[in-house]
Amino acid sequence: MKYGELILNNEAARCMLCADAPCTAACPKGFDPARFIRAARFENAAVGAGYIDSKVCAECTGECERACLHYQQPVEIRRMAAAAPEPVKPEELDLSMDFCGVRCENPFFLSSSVVASSYEMCANALRAGWGGIVYKTIGFIKPDEVSPRFDAIGKESTPFIGFKNLEQISDHPLKENLEILKRLKTEFPTKIIVSSIMGSTEEEWTELARLSEEAGCDIIECNFSCPQMVGEGLGSDVGQNPDLVRSYTAAAKRGTKLPVLAKMTPNIGNMEIPAIAAREGGADGIAAINTVKSLTRIDLDTMVSYPGVNGKCSVSGYSGKAVKPIALRFIHDMAVCPELKGVPLSGIGGIESWQDALEFIALGCENIQITTAVMQYGYRIIDDLITGTQAYLKSHGMTSLRQLTGKALADIVPADDLDRSTVVYPIFDDTSCVGCGRCYVSCMDGGHQAIALGEDRKPHLTGGKCVGCLLCSLVCPTGSIKQSRRVKKTGR
Repeated sequence: MKYGELILNNEAARCMLCADAPCTAACPKGFDPARFIRAARFENAAVGAGYIDSKVCAECTGECERACLHYQQPVEIRRMAAAAPEPVKPEELDLSMDFCGVRCENPFFLSSSVVASSYEMCANALRAGWGGIVYKTIGFIKPDEVSPRFDAIGKESTPFIGFKNLEQISDHPLKENLEILKRLKTEFPTKIIVSSIMGSTEEEWTELARLSEEAGCDIIECNFSCPQMVGEGLGSDVGQNPDLVRSYTAAAKRGTKLPVLAKMTPNIGNMEIPAIAAREGGADGIAAINTVKSLTRIDLDTMVSYPGVNGKCSVSGYSGKAVKPIALRFIHDMAVCPELKGVPLSGIGGIESWQDALEFIALGCENIQITTAVMQYGYRIIDDLITGTQAYLKSHGMTSLRQLTGKALADIVPADDLDRSTVVYPIFDDTSCVGCGRCYVSCMDGGHQAIALGEDRKPHLTGGKCVGCLLCSLVCPTGSIKQSRRVKKTGR
């Protein structure tokens, strides 16, 4: 990574992403530095550069920085501006997708959770540009929630990579929720309103589906996967039982003519089994993943796990960026499963940026659902999801997301089919290397003892021990280690 990119990324990561940002309000030129920084944070810097003038900002007197509220030191907006890439103006490309036979203006939906749990919240999201919402799960039960019910886990300077919650389904009365769904569809007729439902008997699943269609919803999602529901036969208890998945899906289908999604639990070894059962029950599509059962942390003074509820805690769902690799694995497994061939997939799990979203689409998803990133950053992330996606399509000569759907599947093969006859070696860039020795430490203690440091503290390979694992390139903080061309392994 070049020095300018490091400045851009590091400062964007430090920014607190303020509401009604004072830096923008203070700009005498009328630029929007807050929008520029937010775009850089969400891997959309080239589009974000259009909200400032790089040369003017780099040379200005810094009113924006003086207005910055950062608790340690102001974000170095002028240095970021100087490092900004050439602005890219994304074309207004059509991002519409057909999902389960329903036309969606874009594939980005709120997933069923606290971020879509009231009329006002959903309406604000739809006005912001989200293509649809999956309303927080409704049912005949009214849960009694705990306090507190959230926890976050970080690493080093990143405070929030994973998120734990103890939330259950909607705590509003069913009648109120149905009225909200009806109002949303009436006031936003072009948006997609999805009713997430959860029953405890076949009769309840059928009735909830019927009531959801009566309220005007476009799609129904069966929540077979919430890991923190209190009570046997609810949430992920259902998702781990193919027979229940099949029968409850069929029960929901009996109550509606709308498309029905089955939302899968990741708390299982093979998601294809319940997904196939859902399909046998009549499911029109699959949504995955819900949260992963977890304990995030233990307070070593009190021995209580977080979040502590009057001195106690319990296992509950884990989400956020940290679960994305798990979600991608399950999506892939279902996308290549012969029994699920052609079944529409809605991807969920660890999606923050447009790049995250497109990875799910490249594995076959036709719809994207997001919660945890919205809880952190707000509905406004839709701006970068849309413009980043449009800029990507333009730069790759695509005019439709359909051209990307499933494109990555062919190159994911069984481990036995990977090329084991060739190798790539690290190449050290002495001009950008600062001599920190991180590559040396990792190779000596976690690799193959193939790196030595010279008197100038610059790394080099030694002793013919390198096996091309490239751990060194992953730990290098300056991006100074690249890879060679692929060559045949010696002795073959």
